[in-house]
Amino acid sequence: MHKSVKTSGILGAVLFTCFAMLAPQIAQAETKIVMLGTGTPVPDADRAGAGIAVVYNDEAYVFDIGGGVVQNAIAAAQKKNISGLYPTKIDHLFLTHLHSDHVLDYPELIATYWWRRANQIKVFGPVGTKSMSEGVYKMLADDTQTRLGGNQPVVNRDAAYADVTEFSDDGVIIKDGDVTVEAFAITHGNWDNAFAYRVTTPDRVVVISGDTTYNEKLREIARGADVLLHEAISHEGWSGLPENWQTYHASAHTLSTDLAKLANETRPGLLVLYHVLHYSAPIESTLNEITERYDGKVVLASDLDVF
Repeated sequence: MHKSVKTSGILGAVLFTCFAMLAPQIAQAETKIVMLGTGTPVPDADRAGAGIAVVYNDEAYVFDIGGGVVQNAIAAAQKKNISGLYPTKIDHLFLTHLHSDHVLDYPELIATYWWRRANQIKVFGPVGTKSMSEGVYKMLADDTQTRLGGNQPVVNRDAAYADVTEFSDDGVIIKDGDVTVEAFAITHGNWDNAFAYRVTTPDRVVVISGDTTYNEKLREIARGADVLLHEAISHEGWSGLPENWQTYHASAHTLSTDLAKLANETRPGLLVLYHVLHYSAPIESTLNEITERYDGKVVLASDLDVF
């Protein structure tokens, strides 16, 4: 009996030690992807403009800030308990390009409760982002100066303005602890500076296409990604458009049939469709056209979906 008790005690100590060693791994933060906006320039009551958040260790990295995205971020923070998406806690914003449906909530993000913001928001975007920011400051000048010049308490006076970094080349944009964000130029109509992003966290590789045609560079950075978030246009919807609109969209967006080809070449763990143009065709046509040609996991995202 004495020997049994002693052995049991040793075994318990070993198990405790093993659990203690594994605990940090068990408690490791999990990457979440929050769809803050899945819409397009076509008004849709159920979809905000483009916006995606990659959240790791309670830090939100937001990509694009279309109309309605800030309100959805508030909803994600308050209704889904994703605290890093409360506007004053969003410290990083990345812009794929400066089309209106990707930036209309930029003034909203800068202005919302900024006097309670501890950190100046860091904004990364293509050439033109600084000029756009100056326009926002001018629009908000009376409000900003009244708050700064009066007796209203302000946590950080610099938080009324963004800390903007422009870039025009491929490469690492930031390395923030365990999170690395890289940008890669893609092709989107007449834009000289439009980018896709690859985000690497300890447990996920996430690729965000931005607005793009079928792109060989994107094919390389998306190969084997855990999650590929990609825009699309329904082939059925596109086929019903006038020729001039077909020409435009073919130069600016990825037809569902081409996205199926890209998915077969890259084989992501999950393909998430967002910013889906479908016109007269049902939006589900885009999903169906892809799944007819690709046997991997594909979902059609809605606002506030979490992956």
